[in-house]
Amino acid sequence: MPLSADESSRADYTFSARLLHRLALGLPSVSKASFDIDGLFHDNHQKPEKGGHIFICGLARVGTTILMRAFYQTGQFRSLTYRDMPFVLMPRIWRQLAKTFYKAGTPQHRVQGDRIIIDYDSPEAFEEVFWRTYAGRNYILDDQLIPHVVDEALIQRFRLYVGRIISSTANVEQNRYLSKNNNNILRLPSIRKAFPNSLVIVLFRDPIQQAASLWEQHKQFCNRQRNDKFSYDYMRWLGHHEYGLTHKPFYFETDERNFKGVQPLDDFNYWLDLWVRTYGYLMNTEPKSSVFVCYEDLCNSSEETVSSLFELSELPIEAVTDTSGFMLPVTKKINEADAELENTALEIYGELRRKGA
Repeated sequence: MPLSADESSRADYTFSARLLHRLALGLPSVSKASFDIDGLFHDNHQKPEKGGHIFICGLARVGTTILMRAFYQTGQFRSLTYRDMPFVLMPRIWRQLAKTFYKAGTPQHRVQGDRIIIDYDSPEAFEEVFWRTYAGRNYILDDQLIPHVVDEALIQRFRLYVGRIISSTANVEQNRYLSKNNNNILRLPSIRKAFPNSLVIVLFRDPIQQAASLWEQHKQFCNRQRNDKFSYDYMRWLGHHEYGLTHKPFYFETDERNFKGVQPLDDFNYWLDLWVRTYGYLMNTEPKSSVFVCYEDLCNSSEETVSSLFELSELPIEAVTDTSGFMLPVTKKINEADAELENTALEIYGELRRKGA
């Protein structure tokens, strides 16, 4: 099975598989060349797009994967999957080549321990490879990630990329693009400019519980990556800086709070502070027509909430099938939260719920 950001430390991957991923993802020149090679297919013969693409984002550990799967199971969307790895910038040619060796894989749990089972055809967050390859130096700094305005040339290239992804499948029903990419919160106005008719969904969650989940994942991934250099590199290549040794926080210039360094990364309040910064920024800057969705609502009123999102997406309500994946995890009791920071977070959370779907 191809490596993912979550599965890169599995011991059963061969040396040749790791070498291939290092070649495809670790060398920008190879990544760009693969995109150009994919252009040898006639771009003017791409599958007609229905439009109405969907972009799902939010701070990590908020249910983006489960919501993405709810849309994907309708059969109307093409998304990057594990079958597209590692040459994700060459979706049309690689799909054809990979048929010879990516047969049916054995479903397996993700290493996060969140009940999600993956196989070759599971949609995942691989789109960031495009942005890192072509604009990484504009937003990935040494110790932080910053918002960036995408120029017109790159917007056109992204439109072309999405069109190629959609055209890489022979399934005529899959004529809409589905994206799950947390880093898109750094470029939402540009996403909206690229696809004006798209639906942008921003997920949020109870701040204490989301920060606790980030805190826990950070410790787990740090331990794993200390013993596996390849896992560290892999997260970095995919642009995943949410937690672990590759962690880089979002930084927003509009934030008047004292940025970073207030708490060490192994302090719970660091992650709660990151929640406050991120969602405070999104609450005040998200493009029009973006929809805030509360994870607790997805779990407590799954069918109603998903039906509402399907309606906004011009999907038939009857397409809502299994919503059993939306389950609230056991509530974590946190005693370390700074009282003032917690109050600020809960105020933002309440405001987001009022703005939400």
